[in-house]
Amino acid sequence: MRTLVLAGVLALLPVAAAPQSPQLPAPDTLPGGARWTAEVPPNWNGTLLLWSRGYSSNVGNPEAAPKAIRAELLAAGYALAGSDYGSGGWALAEAIPAQRATIAAFAARHGKPRRIIGWGYSMGGLVTTALAEQRVPIIDGGAALCASIGGATGMMNMALDGAFAFRTLVAPDSDIRVTGIDDDRANGARVDAALAAAISSPQGRARVALAGVLAGLPGWSNASAPEPAPADYAAQVVQMARSFTMGVYLPRVDQERRAGGIFSWNTGVDYRAQLALSGRRALVARLYRDAGLDLDGDLARLNAAPRIAAQPGAVAYMMRNYTPTARPHVPLLAVQKVGDGATSPSLQRGYAEAARSRGVQSLWLREAGHCNFTGAQVLASIRHVEARLATGRWPARPAGFVTHTPPPMLRPCVSGGRCR
Repeated sequence: MRTLVLAGVLALLPVAAAPQSPQLPAPDTLPGGARWTAEVPPNWNGTLLLWSRGYSSNVGNPEAAPKAIRAELLAAGYALAGSDYGSGGWALAEAIPAQRATIAAFAARHGKPRRIIGWGYSMGGLVTTALAEQRVPIIDGGAALCASIGGATGMMNMALDGAFAFRTLVAPDSDIRVTGIDDDRANGARVDAALAAAISSPQGRARVALAGVLAGLPGWSNASAPEPAPADYAAQVVQMARSFTMGVYLPRVDQERRAGGIFSWNTGVDYRAQLALSGRRALVARLYRDAGLDLDGDLARLNAAPRIAAQPGAVAYMMRNYTPTARPHVPLLAVQKVGDGATSPSLQRGYAEAARSRGVQSLWLREAGHCNFTGAQVLASIRHVEARLATGRWPARPAGFVTHTPPPMLRPCVSGGRCR
C-alpha cells in the first residue's frame, strides 16, 4: 500500500525536462580536406571535449558528440568539437592529423580552451589513445570508452584465432574467409548461416564456445538479458553466439587494402596453450563433455591445420595505425561494459597491464552492450578525468562503476614490444 501511495505522489510531481539539443552548426573544412564542427554553450566552463567517432565504412558528417547525449554535455558547460577524419574505414592515419587540426581551428575561432579532454567510442577510443600517446600531446587527458584500446594488431590477431577455429571446426567446407576477404558483409552472411546451424546442436554450441573464448568474447552481450551466472555455461554460449559474427569476424577489407596485404597471423600459436591461458577452459570442457566431443582432439586439429602468415609490410602499417605503446603522456581513462560483445573487454585489461599504471585507470560498468552509454555515465567519466588533472591522483571510483577483471588478452601486442 505504501508503494502505491508513493507512486501516486510521484506521478503528480512535475517531470524535469531533458536538455534540448540546439540546432547543429554547419561543418567547416580543415586544410587537409577533413570537415569539422564545434559547439560552444553560453555557460562554457573552459573545457573542450574532442570527440573521436568509431569505425564507419563511410566518411559521413562530422559530429561534435553523439546525438543522444550532446545536449547533456552542452548543458553541463562543455564545448564540443570533432571531425569526420576526411575518410571512412580504418581511418587512423587520417584521424590523428584531422583531430589535431580540429583543435587548432577551434582555438582560432573560439579562443584557446583552458583544458582539452579527448574522448571517443570504439575505434574512436583508439584514436583518443593515440592522441594521448603522442610525444607532444594536444590533449590534457583522455577517456577511451568501449575502445579498441588493445590496438589494431593484437585485436585483429585475437579475432583471427576465433575465426580460424570456427572455420576449421564448424564450417571447414564453407566459403567463409578468415583473411583476404573481398566483401565483409557477404562473408558475415556466410558466418551467420553457419552459426545458425551450429548452435542448433550441442556439438555446434561447444565448438562456438571454443572459438568465442579464443576470440575473447564475453559470456554476456545482450543488454536486454540478465548476466548469466558464472557456472551457467549453456547461457553464456548463447550470449557468445549472439555477438559472434560482429565480435569475431571484424571488418578486414578496408584494413587489408590500406595495409597492402594480410596483417594478422597465427603461425606458431598453440591453441591448447591459448585455451589454458584464457582461464575459461572449464566452460569449454563442460560443453564439450555434455556434447560427447573430444576437446583434446579438436585442439589437435586446430594445431595441425594450415596456418595464416602475415606480410611484414602490412603488419608494419597496422603497427603504425594504430598499435599502442601503452605509454600515454597524459592521464588516460578506459571505460567499458563487462558484457561488450563487439570490442572484447580483454583489450582494456591488456592495455592496462602493459601500461603498468603510468597514468592509466580502468572503470567498468556491470552492463551489457557496445557503446550504449548514458549521458550520466559519460559525464561521470569526463569528470573523473578532470579530477585526476586537478589533483594529480585518480579519485575514488564513481558511483555506478564496479570492480571487474575480464579474461586476459590472449594475443597482446604493443608497439616497441613483444607481440604474442
